[in-house]
Amino acid sequence: MRLVSIASGSSGNCTYIGSENTHFLVDAGISTKRIEQGLHEIGVKGSDLSGIVITHEHSDHIRGLGLLAKRYEIPVYGTEETLLELQGKKCLGGEYPKELLVGIRPDVEFSVGEMDILPFSIDHDAANPVAYRFRHGRKQVAVATDLGHYDSYIIDHLQGLDALLIESNHDVNMLQAGPYPYYLKRRILGDHGHLSNENAGRLLNFLLHDQLKHILLGHLSKENNYEALAYETVKLEIDQGDTPYRASDFYIAVAKRDEMSQILYV
Repeated sequence: MRLVSIASGSSGNCTYIGSENTHFLVDAGISTKRIEQGLHEIGVKGSDLSGIVITHEHSDHIRGLGLLAKRYEIPVYGTEETLLELQGKKCLGGEYPKELLVGIRPDVEFSVGEMDILPFSIDHDAANPVAYRFRHGRKQVAVATDLGHYDSYIIDHLQGLDALLIESNHDVNMLQAGPYPYYLKRRILGDHGHLSNENAGRLLNFLLHDQLKHILLGHLSKENNYEALAYETVKLEIDQGDTPYRASDFYIAVAKRDEMSQILYV
């Protein structure tokens, strides 16, 4: 199984997860051209995609969805509330075949090709947002961004992974001192906003285990974070955490907004 971040950040998100015969995107928040270019780099065509799972309806997660899904008639999976929002935004309106819209429910696993996919609820200011966990054989990976906060439910759903893309959206001090208006700062810092660097590291301390091979830090804010700060803050939280592990025990990298990550194999 492979995991690749095609783009990750507050301006657009798209992640590829696939096996030899089953290929998925988590979100399509960048242009169709960039998505196709990213897929080409890993030897996958748009017509090879088995589906696109949508976490929620915000523009940085669906910007390129309409054109891509229509061009290749790709099944689109999301909660019923998310799919209604997509149609309301005309993202998938008109000629898109309605039979390719597949409603899913949190905590109800579904299977496509070689993949078993488990959506689970996240707290974010959207209709009914979810994160996704993928299983192929004995290997498991997950993409979890736009978390707002974490609790025992989130921790339970992220156990036993081989690879994980986790949100590390902002530095609290940068956000508080930055140019955003008060209401937006309050939204980001709230329980339905985004996970800070510090909280990403603290969450990881609940998830570390011997078989976890890869950690990608994603959905970084362009205005309130930067790569080295996210990386060093998360590493520090791990090194100071109450676990037997050090950050150096794991591959940790930052998923960039304008560049693909390495291909992570599990």
